[in-house]
Amino acid sequence: MLRRGGRVLDRAPGGVDEAGLLVAVQRRIDHPTVVRAARAMSLFGEHAAGWLALGAAGAALDPARRRTWATAAVGVAGAHGASIAVKRVVRRRRPHDPRIAVHVGTPSRLSFPSSHATSTTAAVVLYAGLLRRSGAEGPLTAVIPAMALSRLVLGVHYPTDVLAGTALGAACALATRRVIERGRLGRWRTR
Repeated sequence: MLRRGGRVLDRAPGGVDEAGLLVAVQRRIDHPTVVRAARAMSLFGEHAAGWLALGAAGAALDPARRRTWATAAVGVAGAHGASIAVKRVVRRRRPHDPRIAVHVGTPSRLSFPSSHATSTTAAVVLYAGLLRRSGAEGPLTAVIPAMALSRLVLGVHYPTDVLAGTALGAACALATRRVIERGRLGRWRTR
């Protein structure tokens, strides 16, 4: 959220009306079934808990790559932590326009970047690489845009919040992949 003369503006750089975009998204796809699905995704992604549980399950079910799964899960946790750190620096408030329906509670009033988009992108990039042989990689990648869109449907993020979260998650995942490929991080073996 930009401030000008004490007034809060819901415009992104370049004058894009983000609140208007959010309202348009909600008007087009605000259906009870869509909102229920978005709420379920929100619950799964809260504090990256669902993604961390999947990483733990991967480590338990794939003993040959247990350390790789564990390192990937640590990368997801790190991505989530990075998004929280950026939120505390930027301090952008969540959407508050009266035209925007908010369909879920949030643990904070801070919006930029979307932690759900960050941890989801990191998890999908990291876990998809581990699931290549199973055929689950393709369907898993569809979760990134679905999670990003769910944050708009629920009215808790502006479009730039989810774009920034997606970019941050991808960057954290790529850094984690490099660590995995090296085979160690300090004393920790990653494979």
